[in-house]
Amino acid sequence: MNKYELMYILKPSADEEKRNQLLDKFKGIIEADGQVENVDEWGNRKLAYEINKLNEGYYYLVHFNSSADVPKELDRNMKIADDVIRHMIIRLEA
Repeated sequence: MNKYELMYILKPSADEEKRNQLLDKFKGIIEADGQVENVDEWGNRKLAYEINKLNEGYYYLVHFNSSADVPKELDRNMKIADDVIRHMIIRLEA
């Protein structure tokens, strides 16, 4: 099991129900072959630069342990999710 950190940014127009739905989906992918350690909901923040004509985004930071296949599956799902503006998965040194 490796330690990972996932940061993703959602469109600010996504309502609370949609945000929770996406969080549950991503946590479900992780928990299929790992475990979620911590989820930090940072809320709406100003972006460092404009992305797709958006100046703000809704930030989440997730720490988790899993095998090497889980980040690939998360990456695939986040690329096709319409409300995800950006995401980044980093393997932490143990």
